[in-house]
Amino acid sequence: MKKRLGSVMLACSLAAVTMAGCSGSNSSGGGTTSAPTAADAGATTDATAAGDVKTLKWAIWDINSVFYYQPLVDEFERRNPDIKIEMVDLGSAGTSDYVTNLAIELSGGGTDFDLATMQSVPQYTTLVSKGVLAKLDDFVARDSWELAQYSGLTEQLTIDGALYELPFRSDFWMLYYNPDVFEKQGVAMPTNDMTWAEYDLLAREVADPTPGNEIYGTHYHTWRSCVQCPATLDGQHTVLDGNYDFYQPFYDMVVSQMEDGISRNYAELKTSSLHHSDAFAQGNTAMYYMGSWQIQGFINKIKTGEYTEIPNWRLAKLPHAPGVAAGDTIGTVTGISIVENSSKKDEAWEFVKFMAGPEGAGIIAGTGSFPAVMTDEVIAEIASMDGFPQDAQSKEAMKKGKLYLEMPISPYTTDIETILNEQHDAIMTGAETVESGIKAMNEQVSAILE
Repeated sequence: MKKRLGSVMLACSLAAVTMAGCSGSNSSGGGTTSAPTAADAGATTDATAAGDVKTLKWAIWDINSVFYYQPLVDEFERRNPDIKIEMVDLGSAGTSDYVTNLAIELSGGGTDFDLATMQSVPQYTTLVSKGVLAKLDDFVARDSWELAQYSGLTEQLTIDGALYELPFRSDFWMLYYNPDVFEKQGVAMPTNDMTWAEYDLLAREVADPTPGNEIYGTHYHTWRSCVQCPATLDGQHTVLDGNYDFYQPFYDMVVSQMEDGISRNYAELKTSSLHHSDAFAQGNTAMYYMGSWQIQGFINKIKTGEYTEIPNWRLAKLPHAPGVAAGDTIGTVTGISIVENSSKKDEAWEFVKFMAGPEGAGIIAGTGSFPAVMTDEVIAEIASMDGFPQDAQSKEAMKKGKLYLEMPISPYTTDIETILNEQHDAIMTGAETVESGIKAMNEQVSAILE
């Protein structure tokens, strides 16, 4: 990989990176502020008494609204009284603040950060290309750290044969459905094992496009990922292919559903800015697929009385292509890395293992977020949340198969995503046919890749 020089170039290149469509933060950013942490005051050892405590400086975002930071630090310090964690908030994940500030902090050779949180795959890719993150492979091999627990994510995060982060958070796409609508229409409920063709038939069977009495069989948010990403679940294609003919069956399905009144009109959704959760919460949408982050959103808004029409919402696994295992799905990832210039890499690795392993997963799940490691205990923890659907299928839907990143690693991520977004919008608004829009994707992306 080529390495460019200069902290200004690094900061500028990273400032242009934004998170993939679905995940985000609702917190406000801030300047660079340190948050003091403390382990159990009563836990002392000979090492701590002798003053041999090592402090690891950890770059994070949104310290006041990410609820798993402090519990993770508290438990790690309790187990490791000779290591302290100093959290440093570098700004908001909802803006470019964190990306830009971390770039500036790590670009200088004298940085004193030991750990850095990776907000997105593009940010991770850029920092790896700049040589500011440490390789983890020797640590993984030394401790026989099990990478299979990450459902295929670490393979997709490997760059030129090396791994520079471990995932600790991961949201994945699921099917949300309203059982009341299916019961009203006398139609069988979705299952955890449906092909996309079966999903299409089910959406049409449950829908009622009668004007003034509409029941939508399904719903699609305006993100390109809602149409394009499911096409990659065959394990043979990615959004970086350069030839997108494999998108056509999905665009044909979605555009046909929209034209037949099975789903809402894309152009009207763009104009109204109707949020996907608000559309589902109206009570006249049978099902739609969205990320697992929406679970907490539904729970909270039903509790507050904002959503009154979906008290019995449930979950199912994302539909799949023929021959593909049920449970394979699309995902996003948040990771933890060791800074290359850290003089305390061994201690930093202990925190990385804890945070990205089963112990950290349990703590993250306990705050209502989804960890990358989904053990039976973690699934039980999430399913025990007050307001989580209590039917067996919804709990089983939490068991995902292989996880495919929405946007794989590439130095051309930003340019490719711009093209795919533009052509998606053109197809869905009718400005382009499915065929002409895909042809434009093929030509424009291929030119970039070449």
